[in-house]
Amino acid sequence: MKLLLSGRALTAGAVAVATLVTGGSAAGAATAPAPAHPVADGTAAAAPDIPIANVKAHLSQLQSIATANGGNRAHGRAGYQASLNYVKAKLDAAGFTTRVQQFTASGRTGYNLIADWPGGDANQVVMAGSHLDSVTSGPGINDNGSGSSAVLETALAVARADYRPTKHLRFAWWGAEELGLVGSRYYVNSLGSAERAKISGYLNFDMIGSPNPGYFVYDDDPTIEKTFKDYYAGLGIPTEIETEGDGRSDHAPFKNAGVPVGGLFSGADYRKTSAQAAKWGGTVGQPFDRCYHSSCDTTANIDATALDRNSDAIAYAVWELSQ
Repeated sequence: MKLLLSGRALTAGAVAVATLVTGGSAAGAATAPAPAHPVADGTAAAAPDIPIANVKAHLSQLQSIATANGGNRAHGRAGYQASLNYVKAKLDAAGFTTRVQQFTASGRTGYNLIADWPGGDANQVVMAGSHLDSVTSGPGINDNGSGSSAVLETALAVARADYRPTKHLRFAWWGAEELGLVGSRYYVNSLGSAERAKISGYLNFDMIGSPNPGYFVYDDDPTIEKTFKDYYAGLGIPTEIETEGDGRSDHAPFKNAGVPVGGLFSGADYRKTSAQAAKWGGTVGQPFDRCYHSSCDTTANIDATALDRNSDAIAYAVWELSQ
């Protein structure tokens, strides 16, 4: 998640011509024992449980990438390119059609990664996305390896289940979010009005494993909001409306373009109140993420329970909203 007041110049206006690279083969897709798509009697498919071990394994890979590349995965740096290559390879092997969209920000080349699951109504697109870049000061494992890894594992669960929803599924990993939502804004601006109108919902996941977590739900589109609230109500976990990140993450360009948006958040540098600690546990008076935008945002900076719950909530929403 980008800083609310950033001293860094936003250079979205300096974007270059997009370069689209497609790849991937259905031959690499894994198959689950039971297909998770609507059965013959019309019964809706149930979302799978997302294996937390798999999500944590992706986080470990992102940590290793940062460690090997100057301690970060920031825009225009080798760590970001290696992160994108890691995610893309997983998606290509699972049978997604991937494309890389190129832009320029702050004098450096940036990249978005877009992955489409074959099938579904191309006039009704459900998107789930997260930013893949970190700040330069740290590896960005909660911000936003957590969202990136959970979205990746949800996409891989789609492939394992050979899920065939009514709507078309698209997943995205954004570049240069930390410079001011540059990548996601470039993507939205690159779409014509007709293409934007085909997106029935964009789901954003930015910081979902905070070590002193809260359970926050975006209150933008009512249907998407209710989907997430229903999931957490089923777990007996109270939620709050997300306010800390308003306009600070990649849902903002979609919302500004009229696309219905929603998402989840576990908190950044705001401090947990006594009322919140009574609901969720954790430490009163401490930030939700004390390592926000710091070098200590490592794999040790993750609450596994919050990450597990939010990962499952992502899958639940993807399945519910795409059928």
